[in-house]
Amino acid sequence: MVKSMTGFGRKQLTDNGYTVSCEIRSVNHRYLDTNIRLSRRYASLEDPIVELVKKYVTRGRIEISINIEKTETASRNIKVDKELALTYYSNLKEIAEILNIPEQIKVIDLFRLPEVFNLEDREEDLEKLWSVLSLCIDAAMQDLIIMREREGQNLAKDILMRNNLIADMVEELEARSPIVVKEHTEKIRHRISELISQEFNDEQRILQEAAIFADRASVTEEIIRLKSHVNHLVVLMDEPDSNGRKCDFLVQEMFREINTIASKANDVEMSKIVVNAKAELEKIREQLQNIE
Repeated sequence: MVKSMTGFGRKQLTDNGYTVSCEIRSVNHRYLDTNIRLSRRYASLEDPIVELVKKYVTRGRIEISINIEKTETASRNIKVDKELALTYYSNLKEIAEILNIPEQIKVIDLFRLPEVFNLEDREEDLEKLWSVLSLCIDAAMQDLIIMREREGQNLAKDILMRNNLIADMVEELEARSPIVVKEHTEKIRHRISELISQEFNDEQRILQEAAIFADRASVTEEIIRLKSHVNHLVVLMDEPDSNGRKCDFLVQEMFREINTIASKANDVEMSKIVVNAKAELEKIREQLQNIE
C-alpha cells in the first residue's frame, strides 16, 4: 500500500503512576530521521523509542514530543550524614568551652547546618514508565500511519491517472513513428526531383536513404521499454509496502527513454507528444517525493 510521508498522531495515557502524552509529526525526508523532544531525565529511553518507530516507518522526518508527569507522590528519603553532624557538634561544644558560653545545642540546630541531611527521591523504575510510554507511542504511531495511508491512497490515484495518460501518449508515439519514416521518404523524393528538375525514378536509391533514416530514427526499443516501465509502475503502486524509492528510480528511467525518443524522432508531432509526456512525468516525480 502506498503511504505518504506526511502524517500526525497524538495519544495520552495514564497508568503505573504516570501520565504520558505523545505527539508525533512526520514530513518528507530522503531517509528515516527521528528527532525526539524528551526530558533529559529520561534520555536513556531515546534509543528504545527510535527502535519502536522503525517498526512503523522506513522514511521521513519524524518529530516526537513526549511529556511525562508523575501522578503519584514520589517517595522521598532523608539521608543523614551522622559523622558530619557529630563533627559539627564537637566543634560547637569546643567553641562554647573556649568562649565560656552555654552550649544550648539542639538536634534541630544540627539539622539546619549545611549538608547534614538531604532529601532524595527514590530511583525511578523505568521499566514501569516504559510500559506506559511504549503503549502511548504505539497508539500515536497507529494514528499517524492511518493518516499516511489515507493520503497515500490519494497520491496513488493521481500518479496512476497520470501514468495512464503517459501510456496513451506512448501509443500515439508508436503509431506516429512509421508515419514519420514515410513522410521522410516522400521528402527525399521531392528534394531530389527538385534538384534535378525532373521526375526521379531511382526508387532503389530513395529506399536506401529511407532505410538509413528509419534505422537512425527508430524508437521501437524505447517504446517497448517505456511500456514496460508504465506497467511496472502500476505493479509497484499495488505492492503491500510503499516503494517510493523504486518508483522514483523507475520514473528517472522513463525520463531517459522519453528524452531519447525526442532526440531520435526529429518530428514536430512526436515532439509535442514528448513534451506533454514529460510534463506528466514531472508531476509524477513531484508526487513521489511524498511517498514513503
